[in-house]
Amino acid sequence: AAVSVLILVALSAQEREYAPSCKMCPGTYVPNTEVQAYVKRAIANQLTDQQIRQVDIGKANVGIGVVHRGRLNNPQAVVAEHDLVSEVYHVVDGSATLVLGPDVLEMKRRPATLETVRLFNGPGHNGTSIRNGVAHELKAGDVVVIPAGTGHWFTKIADHITYLMIR
Repeated sequence: AAVSVLILVALSAQEREYAPSCKMCPGTYVPNTEVQAYVKRAIANQLTDQQIRQVDIGKANVGIGVVHRGRLNNPQAVVAEHDLVSEVYHVVDGSATLVLGPDVLEMKRRPATLETVRLFNGPGHNGTSIRNGVAHELKAGDVVVIPAGTGHWFTKIADHITYLMIR
C-alpha cells in the first residue's frame, strides 16, 4: 500500500502544471565586444569591478559584471564575504590564486555607503584570512561558484586576471 501511495504521489507531481517564475521575460544577449569595451575601460580608468547588466529573471535579478585585477602578491590582502549575494566567476584571461572558505577571521562589516555594497554585492564583511581555506589556481576557462557567506580572497595575481562575474 505504501508503494502504491508513493507511485501516485510521484505521478501527480509529474502531471502538475507549473508556471514560469518569469512570465514573458525576454532573453538577454551580451556580445563579447561589449565585455571587451568594459575591460578596456577598467584598464584605462583603474577600475576593478563594473556592472554590465542587471537582468530581471522573475523572482530575482541576475547581475552581470566584468572584473579586471592587476598584479597582486599580497597574502595579507582583504578577504571578502557577501551576506546575501552569491557569485559565479568565469575566468576570461590571466591567472590568480583564489582562496575560498566559510570561516573568515576578524570580520568587519563593510559600510553601507560603499558603492560596491549599494550597487553590486550588497551587505557583507571584510576579513583578514580564512581558517582552513582552500587555494585554487585559476586560469582562463575556469569557473568558480561562491555561495553567499563564503569568504573569497585573492592572494596572488602574477600579472592580471579578467573574469565575468554573475551575481
